[in-house]
Amino acid sequence: MNIRPVTEKDLPAIVEMLANDKLGRLREDFQTPLPKVYYKAFERIVADKNQELLTVENEDQEPIATFQLSFIPYLTYQGGIRCQVENVRVRDDYTRKGIGKQMFEWIVARAKQKGAHVIQLTSDKQRPDAIRFYENIGFSATHEGLKLHL
Repeated sequence: MNIRPVTEKDLPAIVEMLANDKLGRLREDFQTPLPKVYYKAFERIVADKNQELLTVENEDQEPIATFQLSFIPYLTYQGGIRCQVENVRVRDDYTRKGIGKQMFEWIVARAKQKGAHVIQLTSDKQRPDAIRFYENIGFSATHEGLKLHL
């Protein structure tokens, strides 16, 4: 399994993965050509040293999974670093093949390498399979998450 940074060329495949479920279809705008907002977002992400937008590629170097890591420095935990995991997706034709588990093994190693003391993520309550997956690989629901959409 090869994990590498997302390139601009990968964006259509990445956005297609993000839009390919009942919740993603409600918020993403996957079309050809890809709307410019995704390219602008990509530019902001790659310009931020605390962000890593990554893809897993297959043997043909096509993106088959994606995730984003945000390394958040803060004062508590004696100036600790938190690793936030977002936008985890595996292409439909690659699900149930152990890729998610391998991705998270890589994520744990990367978080340790960056000096993070905790990895956190959120998953929509409408995704019970994803929540079960995260619990099965060691995550626990220790906090109540709240959001205010603007």
